[in-house]
Amino acid sequence: MDDAIFASAGALAHAIRNREVSAVEVVETHLRRIAAVNPALNAVVQLRAAGALTDARRADAALAGGADPGPLHGVPITIKDSIDTADCITTGGTTGWAAFTPPRDATVVARLRAAGAILLGKTNTPELTLAFETDNAVYGQTRNPYDLARSPGGSSGGAAAIVAAGGSPLDIGSDTGGSIRLPAAWCGIAGLRPTSGRVPRTGHRLPPGGWDDALTVFGPMARAVDDLALVLPIIAGPDGRDPAIVPLPLGDPATVEPRSLRVALYTDNGIAPPTPETDAAVRAAAAALADAGAAVEEARPAVIAQTYDLINEVWGADGAAGTRALLREAGTTAPHWLTERAIAIMRPSAAADAPAFADIIARWSAFRAAMLGFMERYDAIVCPAHPTPALPLGAAPDADPAFSYTMTYNLTGWPVVVVRAGTSPQGLPIGAQIVARPWREDVALTAARTIETALGGWRRPPL
Repeated sequence: MDDAIFASAGALAHAIRNREVSAVEVVETHLRRIAAVNPALNAVVQLRAAGALTDARRADAALAGGADPGPLHGVPITIKDSIDTADCITTGGTTGWAAFTPPRDATVVARLRAAGAILLGKTNTPELTLAFETDNAVYGQTRNPYDLARSPGGSSGGAAAIVAAGGSPLDIGSDTGGSIRLPAAWCGIAGLRPTSGRVPRTGHRLPPGGWDDALTVFGPMARAVDDLALVLPIIAGPDGRDPAIVPLPLGDPATVEPRSLRVALYTDNGIAPPTPETDAAVRAAAAALADAGAAVEEARPAVIAQTYDLINEVWGADGAAGTRALLREAGTTAPHWLTERAIAIMRPSAAADAPAFADIIARWSAFRAAMLGFMERYDAIVCPAHPTPALPLGAAPDADPAFSYTMTYNLTGWPVVVVRAGTSPQGLPIGAQIVARPWREDVALTAARTIETALGGWRRPPL
């Protein structure tokens, strides 16, 4: 059964469905793995052991009774602690919600459970998801399974760490500036940021809405690209509550031919230069697509040099009033230092007046239009997720411009898959972003799977 620790969600579902293993055995195996690695990682912050085993017994009984299993029947999962779960505390990383149990599941959680998934517990996030470092005053700091002195990234750092370490085959993260993609890259797993408007955010501790609504998405995180493709159809589509979600059909990655793709490659976004090993890993990813027949050329949208300044103006247009209001709603009187730092970056003394706000929105629209113009010539872009491998614990807040590699595609709202493309001399994973046109997750997934097959994808950490 130890093989189940590192099996994909799809493989586990297949084995349970064919009675090769029971759901109870799979859940027990993952609970043992969490017990073994979590003291070092601090990735799982609420464990639902008894409930998960009860659900597993019900799943086995239903299968024995002839029930038609869902695509994730009996598969254990974890969920980021900013996403509501009706039977498990959801803090959003803030002390005001330290004992809060939501009245209902978030839409994505309800859909996963309806597909047969079993919730093991919640994974750590910085307060209100507002940092690239996973640390908060409720649960403390999460560590990277490839080097415990390094960060797993944020804000879905707990999710990436426990998936990489084999404690869970699947998690759901949120991404406003790179919070799925950066942790996936630093922990060597696969992560999908779907197109803005694809997956409902109903049940997020940071409710959807407002001028910057399109920045935030939910998406799956797993060790295998195929699991991202398995989960996306389960969680996508309107729920009648999130008004931004579009009822657009998903494309099938199986129908996309790598040799048909036109791919742009860049390794330096003009804001923060990459390390030599990051440059080499991203070029290896592009070479894997070229070897599969894709037409690859070096090209970089000129407008991406505006990314860091523009997204901070968008985030800070209200002078952090929304963040302050959310802290008051939670009842948090002493925000974590990472939150205070994020608020400072939002320049609370310089909230935009009406003409300045209109100018920010106009420049954001112009940015998106320029990016779409660039993509008329390409089906995909391959670029770094971050210019370095995982930083030491505590170092992320001092490296803000480097996170602009992911932020570009929050501003556009496009789908992006991160997949492991290389390894640093220190043994740390290096991830590449594969970006596609809006609504073409099928293209990004096919390209990422091609790279994963050629370069090996996730590798077991030493933990």
